[in-house]
Amino acid sequence: MEDITSSVAINRRFRGYLPVVVDVETGGFNAKTDALLEIAAVILQIDDQGQLGPAQTVSCHVQPFTGANLDSKALAFNGIDPDHPFRGAVPEREALDQIFGPVRAAIKATGCKRAILVGHNAFFDLGFINAAVARTGYKRNPFHPFSTFDTVTLAGLAFGQTVLARSVIAADISWNANEAHSALYDTEKTAALFCHIVNRWDSLAEDRPWLSPVTED
Repeated sequence: MEDITSSVAINRRFRGYLPVVVDVETGGFNAKTDALLEIAAVILQIDDQGQLGPAQTVSCHVQPFTGANLDSKALAFNGIDPDHPFRGAVPEREALDQIFGPVRAAIKATGCKRAILVGHNAFFDLGFINAAVARTGYKRNPFHPFSTFDTVTLAGLAFGQTVLARSVIAADISWNANEAHSALYDTEKTAALFCHIVNRWDSLAEDRPWLSPVTED
């Protein structure tokens, strides 16, 4: 992980929220009944040139919770075999620890007050995260419970595209369809897309107060 403490401006860029890009792969569309199978997250930072970019990436495979639904169509789409002996999946509680621990550390290091989930159709990813938190009784969820940044909306504004692959290509970011639909790959591409749009907007802004040193009255 890079020295995220250098990105002091990020605690002012998004009103005290630390943007963390998240993607999940699942066994269906219902967060309460369908299995959570993969989680990946990219923690973002602002560098000394004022550019938003990745600071740390974490990911894990998740064991379906007891009684979880596994829709065959969903598994065919994402290519996940939940019973594969080399998947290295961990229980939901441990998976949340693996993702949330680095996020909480980054919040503390940057002086932010909470993380905000960035996603492509972010409501879907946040819904599965919140459902896993509820199932496991997790007490230290670092994410805002309902606010998100959605790259579907941002890409629609910036490029007139809403599908992740088309949005990434429109932003002149490389895309490999053979690697898509894994949580890690989709998260990294969503992070690249979000940073591209934010950095492009910031380059056009006449004033960027979050880059100015904080002065004491």
